[in-house]
Amino acid sequence: MGFFARLGQESYDRRYSDRELVRRLSPYFRPHRKALALVVVLMFTASAMATTTTMLFGAMVDALAQQLNWTTLGLISGAMLLAGVFLWAAQWGRRRILARVLAQVVYDLAMSAFRAVMRHDMAFFDKHASGRVASRLINDTREIAQVSTLIADVMTQFLFAIILLIVLLMVDWRFTLLTLLFAAIMVVAAHALRQWARKVTLAGLRALATVNATIKETIAGIGVAKNFRQEDAIYQEFDEANRSSYKVNLVRGFVLSAAFPILNLLIGLASAGLLLAGGWGVYRDLLTPGQWMLFLMALERFWFPVVNLAAFWPQVQAGLAAAERVFSLMDVEPKVKQEAQEPVDALRGAIRFDRVTFAYEDDAEPVFRDFSLTIRPRESVALVGHTGAGKTSLVRLVARLYEFQKGRIYVDEYDLRRVDLKAYRRHLGYVPQRPFLFSGTVLDNIRYARRDATEEEVLALARSIDNGRWMENLPDGLYTEVGERGSRLSMGQRQLVALLRVLLQRPSIFLLDEATASIDPFTERQIQEALGHLLRGSTSILIAHRLFTVVSADRILVLEKGRIIEEGDHAALMARGGHYAHLFRKYFYHQTLTYIEEVGRRIGGKKSDPGLPTGGA
Repeated sequence: MGFFARLGQESYDRRYSDRELVRRLSPYFRPHRKALALVVVLMFTASAMATTTTMLFGAMVDALAQQLNWTTLGLISGAMLLAGVFLWAAQWGRRRILARVLAQVVYDLAMSAFRAVMRHDMAFFDKHASGRVASRLINDTREIAQVSTLIADVMTQFLFAIILLIVLLMVDWRFTLLTLLFAAIMVVAAHALRQWARKVTLAGLRALATVNATIKETIAGIGVAKNFRQEDAIYQEFDEANRSSYKVNLVRGFVLSAAFPILNLLIGLASAGLLLAGGWGVYRDLLTPGQWMLFLMALERFWFPVVNLAAFWPQVQAGLAAAERVFSLMDVEPKVKQEAQEPVDALRGAIRFDRVTFAYEDDAEPVFRDFSLTIRPRESVALVGHTGAGKTSLVRLVARLYEFQKGRIYVDEYDLRRVDLKAYRRHLGYVPQRPFLFSGTVLDNIRYARRDATEEEVLALARSIDNGRWMENLPDGLYTEVGERGSRLSMGQRQLVALLRVLLQRPSIFLLDEATASIDPFTERQIQEALGHLLRGSTSILIAHRLFTVVSADRILVLEKGRIIEEGDHAALMARGGHYAHLFRKYFYHQTLTYIEEVGRRIGGKKSDPGLPTGGA
């Protein structure tokens, strides 16, 4: 079993005892105490009725053995029919009430788990695939409901066995003890399979999560796969995950199916022993035939909950393993920890890094070490530098998406470790490099952060960009469906929607990680106009990939390996001729009008010079 012992296991997984799992689940059942009390009453009723039918059957055997009395048989038969009706009604009521309670419990548990996921910082989502997290939220919470139903059924059967045991003690205590001895052997045998079943079931759930994660990632990247003709490769990847899940669950099936031959063997031996002992008791006049039959039926009733528990052991273990996985997800400690929850009012937008040290992992090389920076209110700061210089990390720290190890970050007079993050982020506008749009309309996505915004307000804002001409290519205007992740819009349209979403929010601090995707000059001008609106009223930190952003910034910071090596405006830095001037010539010069004119002159010169070769490299 070692080959799948850690299959799909996450770093945050924990082991819980059954007692811990019951203790953690009990708060979700506590609000339904009255309904559960009624379920217990119905369970007692059903058990009492089942016991009554068993006793009446024994009485009927005695009546037949002594003398055929049609009146007695009629009374016993009528009583058994009435008890059967009450048994059916009690079972139906119990299941109906329990189904409603469990539906609410699953809802509350899923919401608690989802709320816990929303509290996790970005470091958690960087390390753990969203498909695996979704599997715990969807599949595992449902498994808990299924096992709760099974446990309720087995509890009813055990309750019936206990009531029947009291009756048997009143009939003959010696044969009752013998029956209990056989039942104890069954319980011990079922318990011996418990740890083994839990282990293989947990591995099966992890394998399923791996398959779910593979499917999600494959479908999300299907466009890239098709472009690079990698359909066979992703099929192979899915096939490997699916085969691994098949192997794990095959072993799980073998392990769990071993319970039935063992229990059936014990049942046969115990039944034979009690049959022999009961026959001897009747022969010695220690029991009547009806009492002997009662003990034989009781033995079956004692087997039934134990065998049922073994029969449904895969589901029971799946439910316990699912609860373990859900609570492991909920118990992850966020790395971003707030020391207080101070309310945040209106912000001017002053930002100060005070000797900040930050690494994405505790044992990783720091991105920043003793980093200090001050940004004035409503100042526009552009960040330039090679990949890995720390530009995106700086933006993420201002948004408090990651925990830094040393130092302090202040916004106005607020220490970011002491603010109410939800209130603080209301004043932030963040546009990542690849803007994410949710399924729905353009209108829905623009007013994502301000649900109360009216359609007229959104339309006026949309028309403020190039007089609304950017909407001409949208087939249904603001009601155009954007598709999954905005797939029905061009990259430029997605950027415009993302910028308008932030502009509608009117943030005090604007964070922009500019996209590097190629867009046409017309769309770029529209984006520049939207940026112009944002830059006027906010403190802005811009990761610059476009000439417009760099040139229009009040201050440019040149980063290298987490340090500021140059700063100033565009003209001053170009005059200095240092690292920024080198970066500008490498990354931005091709966007200038001068460069375009030079290319035009070269092309024109090639066309007019007959001595130049006409072939292309």
